[in-house]
Amino acid sequence: MSSYSYLALGEEIDREAYVVARYRVTTDLPMEKAAEAIAAEQSTGTWTGISTLKDDVFDRYAGKVTSIDGDMVTLAFPVEDFSGRYGGVPQILSVIAGNLFGLGSVKGVRLEDVFFPDSFLRQYEGPKFGDEGMRNMLSRPEKPLVGTIVKPKVGLSPKDTAEYVYEAGIGGLTNGKDDETLVDQTFCPIEERTKAVAEALDRVDEEGGHMMHAINISSNANDIVQLAEDVQSWGARELMVDVLTSGFGALQAVAEDPRIKVPVHVHRTMHAAITKDPYNGIAMCVFSKLVRMCGGDALHIGTLGVGKMEGDVAGGRMSLEACRDTNVPFKTVMPVCSGGMYPGIVPAVMKVTGNDVQIQAGGGVAGHPEGVRGGAMAMCQAADAAFEGIALDEYAKTHKELREALERWGSK
Repeated sequence: MSSYSYLALGEEIDREAYVVARYRVTTDLPMEKAAEAIAAEQSTGTWTGISTLKDDVFDRYAGKVTSIDGDMVTLAFPVEDFSGRYGGVPQILSVIAGNLFGLGSVKGVRLEDVFFPDSFLRQYEGPKFGDEGMRNMLSRPEKPLVGTIVKPKVGLSPKDTAEYVYEAGIGGLTNGKDDETLVDQTFCPIEERTKAVAEALDRVDEEGGHMMHAINISSNANDIVQLAEDVQSWGARELMVDVLTSGFGALQAVAEDPRIKVPVHVHRTMHAAITKDPYNGIAMCVFSKLVRMCGGDALHIGTLGVGKMEGDVAGGRMSLEACRDTNVPFKTVMPVCSGGMYPGIVPAVMKVTGNDVQIQAGGGVAGHPEGVRGGAMAMCQAADAAFEGIALDEYAKTHKELREALERWGSK
């Protein structure tokens, strides 16, 4: 049995022929040994030499270690190692983020980024609407979208949920969404909730507003497409999928269903179990790229260093770039900044994101002294001030709702 080396340091590769993945590796072994172990495990190797691995198979299908820079390792996997359309993202992840995390030769591995050939990406359809499509639907060409999450997370009836959405829309918000924990509980059945919210949105339209609300359809694989179609027929203007709990395949099935004519808002609930450790797991920007491939129109990316879920600032910026990268053959995704948002931190977020963002607050709307409508107005006023380049304290002098929000929560 031949002995093979997976090291190809400095080798120039055809970027159309390989999927390239970058890892942060923690190990007591020489880094070359650890890197080879990962390349072998995820392509043609195993823990011992095998009689069935021939030279031609190795040469064509083996992963290559093309770069080692400190604890950063770059691997190139032949595009033929991926099954493409039918394997989809589940099979992609089994290669670039599979058994490698359990290898005894490494203490920690974090998949930091991945790059796909253009021809590979074209197997996917990407977003139907993207940020531009959502803006067109909302008649909001330049200013940031401003949204809310219905709070409390659970416990409101369909009628109460619809009233919350109406008050938020009359307060000026462009977007609302269900909480990620709400789908079809007995206290708020999804059909009744969707129809009630649709009526509330019609009332907002009649009174001069423009708003959509994402109904959470996160469900089992055998139910989610039919549920998406049903929810749309009940009047939903946007759907929501918890991608990590429902699966990338579920997202893709909904987004690519030709009968679905509304945007898909993607929530990342559970992501921190995978993304939070800087030395082990998967970076959020990887998930961001996969969401875009699978057709998500809007995606949560955190609050970029502010808010209750501060997270990795650099990682948030990479997710932002993944949503906007024009070097891939897809529409751009609307980045959603959410998690402890309130009016006083809107300018800090927009300083990083610019105007092409959906800013979203739950408690920062519902916790306002004047209720949901007042909270919605304060969020819109904060976004308007940032858009116009006016300091919040100055803008608050002539905008009561913003002033009350700043008095309650302050600013950053």
